[in-house]
Amino acid sequence: MDKNSTYLASKPRYEILDGLRGVAALIVVAYHLFETYYPDPAEQVLNHGYLAVDFFFVLSGFVIGYAYDDRWNRMSIGNFFKRRLIRLHPMVIFGTVFGALLFYFASGAAFPIIGKTPWWLMLLMMLWAFTMIPIPTSMDIRGWAETNPLNGPAWSLQWEYVANILYALFIRRFSKKVLAIFVGCSALLTLSLCLNIDLFGLLKVREDNAYTVIGGWSLTPDQIQIGLTRLLYPFFAGLLISRIHKLISVRAGFWWCSLLIVVILVMPRIGGTSHMWLNGLYEAVCIILFFPFIVSLGAGSKITGRSAKFCNKLGQLSYPLYITHYPLVYFQVSWVENHQHAPLFMHIAVGISLFILAISVAWAALKLYDLPVRAWLKTKLFSTIAKS
Repeated sequence: MDKNSTYLASKPRYEILDGLRGVAALIVVAYHLFETYYPDPAEQVLNHGYLAVDFFFVLSGFVIGYAYDDRWNRMSIGNFFKRRLIRLHPMVIFGTVFGALLFYFASGAAFPIIGKTPWWLMLLMMLWAFTMIPIPTSMDIRGWAETNPLNGPAWSLQWEYVANILYALFIRRFSKKVLAIFVGCSALLTLSLCLNIDLFGLLKVREDNAYTVIGGWSLTPDQIQIGLTRLLYPFFAGLLISRIHKLISVRAGFWWCSLLIVVILVMPRIGGTSHMWLNGLYEAVCIILFFPFIVSLGAGSKITGRSAKFCNKLGQLSYPLYITHYPLVYFQVSWVENHQHAPLFMHIAVGISLFILAISVAWAALKLYDLPVRAWLKTKLFSTIAKS
């Protein structure tokens, strides 16, 4: 059998984990919409919504281990990368194109650079972003120094690609013991970031984001350190959980796990400005202990009937929602800056409308674009499609 030409059938899914990904994605959208009004991290309403990214990494690591660890005798590295590109890249392109289409609608006081950006440069940045190669700050066309100025959340997908490369080339060969040591060392990096221990002399510029894991979306030394730190422990802790397979089973597992996720992500800022280290400790405990526990709980519990269908729908929505919602947030930021004296009900109406629109765009993108494109790519990139 040619390991490069056969598309191995997908394994049964963990519906609860799919559902939890959807719950976290919905909170991320709400967090970003509120963030427009509360730019100070200490004042944000859904204060720890950004930790959803770290939770996504734990989920991804677990799923990668479950899906691929026992397949390397039937699957080449090239086959693995093709499968991951088919799964992730169509929506990366869609999200970037969507951001390009809305780019000039956000022009104004909030993003003064946009009005000075010629159309050809914007299109060049769009094509560059298709490659998932981070765009340097010197080429920024929005003013937020993002590695994809057309669709900011793509930064976490760039790190996800890094994790997949590390896994396929090196870490899949680690024994459980070696992997546990690697994860333990990565946990120390997470702890040092959360407690603002500047191991490499790069974090002095953090200011308001000190004692948090906020960051990772710029191509600067401090942001690279933050992004890599946010990736390593969560992703490979998820991989370790999948290998150890000591899962926890409870009744109503999805609802208990969802409650834990909601509580963690909406928790107010802890410690205020006088005891900021308490917030860092909270985030470290959530990432190092609670998120792996929730994944173990979700993977070990059972779900059937309508709850299973609900989780399936949430899981399908989660990735398109995460990767397409932020161009709408850019629009919101610009609208709020240009309509600061608009009545409260109008701000509420715009926020709710954008939340609903984000879900609608994501669902339409899933059904009309992502699923058909992935099916087409499978037939083009694999000469033999395995049957379930």
